Amino acid sequence: MAKRTNVRWVVAGLLIALFIGALDVTVVSTATKHIIADLKGTSLFSWVFTIYTLTTCVTTPIFGKLTDLFGRKIVFLIGIVLFILGSVLCGFAHSMTALIFYRAIQGIGAGALNPVCFTIVADLFTGEKRGRMMGVFASVWSIAGLFGPLVGGYFVDQVSWRWIFFINLPLGVLSLLFVATCLHEKFDRQRKSIDYAGAATFTVAITALLYAILSGGEKIAWNSAAMFALLAVSFVFLIMFFWIEAKAKEPMIPLSLFRNRVMNVSNLSGFLSFAISSGVTIYAPLWIQSIQGHTATQSGLLVMPMTLAWPLAANLVGRYMYRLGIKASVVFGAIVVLGGSVWLATLGAASPYWYWIGIMAIIGFGMGFCSTPATVMVQSAVGFESRGVAMSTNSLIRSMGQTIGVAVFGTIFNHYVLSDAAPAADLVDGMHAIFALMLAIAAVHLLAVVFLPRHKKVMAGQVS
Repeated sequence: MAKRTNVRWVVAGLLIALFIGALDVTVVSTATKHIIADLKGTSLFSWVFTIYTLTTCVTTPIFGKLTDLFGRKIVFLIGIVLFILGSVLCGFAHSMTALIFYRAIQGIGAGALNPVCFTIVADLFTGEKRGRMMGVFASVWSIAGLFGPLVGGYFVDQVSWRWIFFINLPLGVLSLLFVATCLHEKFDRQRKSIDYAGAATFTVAITALLYAILSGGEKIAWNSAAMFALLAVSFVFLIMFFWIEAKAKEPMIPLSLFRNRVMNVSNLSGFLSFAISSGVTIYAPLWIQSIQGHTATQSGLLVMPMTLAWPLAANLVGRYMYRLGIKASVVFGAIVVLGGSVWLATLGAASPYWYWIGIMAIIGFGMGFCSTPATVMVQSAVGFESRGVAMSTNSLIRSMGQTIGVAVFGTIFNHYVLSDAAPAADLVDGMHAIFALMLAIAAVHLLAVVFLPRHKKVMAGQVS
């Protein structure tokens, strides 16, 4: 990066961008009732969330590769403009179909925000400073998780649900101005070869897979011909994608990334750990409300210990992981997550509320110790020319872990709970089965991170 870059203001702009992207994940759910009442189209409403997830996941690695080809700044600016445009259009939507279309635009923009923000930070900082900044940036998701319901609730109750989208305009413009005026990068402007075939086959493969996962068990039966057709399309196009990548001059996702042990273990860690975190945040409130009879407010507050412990651990490990050892930090986090999962699996219907507080705090603390070093390792395992695609691939795999995890947990739950009027015993059995699977995933996760190279080897392989 050029010396003229004003790091402080660039970081501020990136934090704002990351915040509005993270906020959007939680704030929309608070307005569900009001959006349906205003726009109708109840049967389509799930697509407001589905299309956002789908477009974000599909575009994340594409944007990641573009940052390596054309520079971080231009791709970030395109992403933030698309996100702002999509947000404003969502605010003006007058039908559910229009809202879904505009959410797709917003999701495309969001596909650039997370990986490109972390890639720019990796370019600006090295060594221990990079670890500290990753801790700070990891905190944004937790802060957004805390403020999302509050912000959404305020606008929905006091103004209009449309303002949960309009609020992104001033914040997004501020972020755009900070980065556009303060980030100065030197980038090779020679003609680049774009992997159009790879991007096209990847888009079809991931779209078919995500549509199958997000629709499975609800819109499409898992054992139906339509489901098998979607999975077959995904498999065929994924094979085509890897074949194309092996021959492409500038592959969208270089296959060499999958020959890097640090990358492989970090990606596997992200997939497994984020599957656990997504499952806990969904089924903990359900247990508290449906089995123990607590209020919706109490169940909502239950997620807070995780959202507080996660950034606390992320900041601690960001500061000290180079002293403690990167591998030791990740393994410690995996052990903590496993401990929380063991406690989770032993819960009974009469377990007190504070048990859940302890479980959520422990799992959140362990996640903070796992995710921050893993992110730094991914950033440091490759050079500047591949950092964007490495970060975006890691981000995609974490998202896939969340999506597939939720789908698998939902399928297990529906196997036990056959109707809305199911007895409490069925609910307990269904969630115990999910918690047992989470425990197994946590054990596999710990086993996986043990295969990370030792600290000295990780350090020796780092690229500034």
